[in-house]
Amino acid sequence: MSIFEMVMLLCFGAAWPLSIYKSWTSRSSEGKSLLFLCVILLGYIAGILNKILVNMDWVIILYIINFIMVFTDTMLYFRNVKLQRQNQSHPF
Repeated sequence: MSIFEMVMLLCFGAAWPLSIYKSWTSRSSEGKSLLFLCVILLGYIAGILNKILVNMDWVIILYIINFIMVFTDTMLYFRNVKLQRQNQSHPF
């Protein structure tokens, strides 16, 4: 286990709850990048696979938690895009 890897995951993970909250309450995809979210998801998948295939330790839990948060934000992105399209077709 690397203390630096753990700190990195904790720091990155600290930002996602706020992003999820903003996505949920704003009901808008403005300011979000689907490409960015997908790249982050891919990075967490790579980290999880590294833990499974090379160096299994408890830090995998942080990778999984972060992946779930980014995945949640990604799903909210799609929900918000759908809501925005509905609002544009029904302005009143």
